[in-house]
Amino acid sequence: VLAMYSYYNTSGSLPYFTFAGGVEADDIQYSYTSSTPAINELQQSAVNPNNGTVTSYLWIYPYAVIRQANLAIEGLKASTTLTSTVQAQLLGEAYFFRAFNYFYLVNYFGAVPLVLSSDVMETGNLPRTGTDSVWAQIISDLKAAEASLPAAYTGTLRTRVNKYAASALLARAYLYTEDWQHAITYSTEVIGAGTYSLPAPDSAFVNVSNEVILQYGTTTGYSFMGSNYRTSSSAGIPNYYLYPATANAFESGDKRRTAWVDSVISGTTIYRINKYKLATATTGNEYNVILRLAEQYLIRAEANAQLKNLDAAATDLNAVRTRAGLSNTAAATQDALLAAIAKERKLELFGEFAHRWFDLKRTGKVNEVMAAIKSNWVATAALLPIPATEIAKNKALQQNDGS
Repeated sequence: VLAMYSYYNTSGSLPYFTFAGGVEADDIQYSYTSSTPAINELQQSAVNPNNGTVTSYLWIYPYAVIRQANLAIEGLKASTTLTSTVQAQLLGEAYFFRAFNYFYLVNYFGAVPLVLSSDVMETGNLPRTGTDSVWAQIISDLKAAEASLPAAYTGTLRTRVNKYAASALLARAYLYTEDWQHAITYSTEVIGAGTYSLPAPDSAFVNVSNEVILQYGTTTGYSFMGSNYRTSSSAGIPNYYLYPATANAFESGDKRRTAWVDSVISGTTIYRINKYKLATATTGNEYNVILRLAEQYLIRAEANAQLKNLDAAATDLNAVRTRAGLSNTAAATQDALLAAIAKERKLELFGEFAHRWFDLKRTGKVNEVMAAIKSNWVATAALLPIPATEIAKNKALQQNDGS
């Protein structure tokens, strides 16, 4: 189980779960497109099946962690020496990691092989499994994780998966699959736990933040996101920075604009992401924040709006706005509230784990938004190509349309 965590203590997939979707959407831009063609392809939404970043970080690494999870699940179930408490916790963590990686695979690629065994002779030639079945497995794994994991954190600084981390990802999975009532149920479990709160934006991403539901620790105390969003120079241009339209979309007085965005001039204004403050450190106070409370309020707000529970939706939306120093929303109809929640998600979750990219796709807005900023946009670009090397090894795999 510790090996699964170790994937996120090195570079691994974790930053690319964020960066790939960020540059595909209207979220973040890459500053060195000429020197890194793989990222340039993602930013231009013209990804070649031989793209090395996609192959390594969005396909091979996730499946490597899934295999580790499968090995752990099989070994833990067969164990006769572990106490039931330890066995349950480790099983819960393994189920969570399997679900977490399938969440990104299905959102980036659509249908993918559903590997539930560690036997490579059995799994090496699996065809792609339909998205409905992949989502069902994600939900099943997260339910198993939630049932097995303790509510209390193991260790310090919320770096090990607990019950509420599983509940939070389960709420997101139900939102994405449009099971509104279950999205409300599981987000309410997290919000009502009494464990989490919404601190001021400028302290939301430190590793002692009470908003954090799950973060992956590092040995140095700086995050992979921070090392790409910030530079050691106060006037430097980082690897990734915000689209101006996003930086300029905040309402007057929004504390997130002050705390989470700054800028430098380099011929033009470059808007830098300042959620994480550290570009590097040896004993810093920032980890990689995976899940946090604000998203749970926005999940419950959207699910309630979809069910026309408009007062409840507005209340949760206002919780996020209040933390940002804003007045209550003026949205009063279902359509207006859904639009307001979508905007709040963009401004709250920018630069984090491809939220904006996945939101555009799941809400049917991707073609409209992408066509406005990318002259070469085609609808089939909403899914990444299956890596050519994987299709060469597994003849049962079929390529996505347009690739």
